[in-house]
Amino acid sequence: QVQLQESGPGLVKPSQTLSLTCTVSGGSVTSDYYYWSWIRQPPGKELKWMGAMAYSGHTYYAPHLQGRTSISRDTSKNQFTLELRSVTPEDTAVYYCARSSRFYNEVHNAADFDSWGQGIQVTVSS
Repeated sequence: QVQLQESGPGLVKPSQTLSLTCTVSGGSVTSDYYYWSWIRQPPGKELKWMGAMAYSGHTYYAPHLQGRTSISRDTSKNQFTLELRSVTPEDTAVYYCARSSRFYNEVHNAADFDSWGQGIQVTVSS
């Protein structure tokens, strides 16, 4: 069974770049037809899809984050990474990595993603 684990800083200062890593075990980030997403949940708000990398390496980003977000992967470590530049306090959220067998650019149903990391709280504050 695939397992995902987020890692990264819990506190980031405004204007800095947030970098989070998702380490995958029990499966490969290059496995055919899977998509690896980053999703976040700000306090008191719904889950919001941020972007994804396909098994092919192609990346997709939420329009409102386009230009501020990058997703990459290290196949030797079976990891994929989120970079979010120029963070503000509005980027404070619990960040999740998740896998799906189809491409989704919204989170209508959490069950659409068959595997989730436990989440990591990131606070943007000076």
